[in-house]
Amino acid sequence: MPGSENAGKPGFYTVQRGDTLTRIALDHGQGWRDVARWNQLGNPDLIEVGQVLRVSPPGAAVEAQGVVVKPIAQTQASSSQASPPKSEPAPSANQPTANDEGLGFIWPANGSLIAGFDEAKNKGLDIAGKAGDPILAAADGQVVYAGAGLRGYGNLIILKHNNTFLTAYAHNQALLVKEDQKVRKGQKIAEMGKSDADRVKLHFEVRRQGKPVDPAKLLPAR
Repeated sequence: MPGSENAGKPGFYTVQRGDTLTRIALDHGQGWRDVARWNQLGNPDLIEVGQVLRVSPPGAAVEAQGVVVKPIAQTQASSSQASPPKSEPAPSANQPTANDEGLGFIWPANGSLIAGFDEAKNKGLDIAGKAGDPILAAADGQVVYAGAGLRGYGNLIILKHNNTFLTAYAHNQALLVKEDQKVRKGQKIAEMGKSDADRVKLHFEVRRQGKPVDPAKLLPAR
């Protein structure tokens, strides 16, 4: 099976039944196009159970014990300056921090909150509204996915903000941006809808290094 020699190594992932490249990329904090390129996938829709994919940038530095992958270079020009080292340990996905690395996230929609974050049942926030209400980019970033290929999300947009944070905006009725497009905080990127949902709403996720964290801990009080 392709890449089998890398099975179990940090920075690699073994494809499971039901996986899609978009889902794998989202769960590892990457854009699907990057994952496809790193693995020289001619057709990103053709991945096989048991195939081992690189899910971190080539040339990433790995800790000696082979547990954590640390990118040694930023992938976006806006993040070209390295941050000073921090002495405190990185927070786990179960204990998200209010530190958003200076991104200053804003609420992506103005409606009322109808469902909060639950790591097991709801990996983000559900925000009510009317069909056609504007969906805004929560921070500056780049569109790494725009489409309807991820089951349960409907018409979905995923933005990559830096090497740490992604945000996802699901169930839209219209997508107003394209993949690889750069967007600014507050820019209208979609219109609210109910694609693959039981009612009109925005499902909004924040992923820290691929792991869902509570967006409410990163958003301003309202």
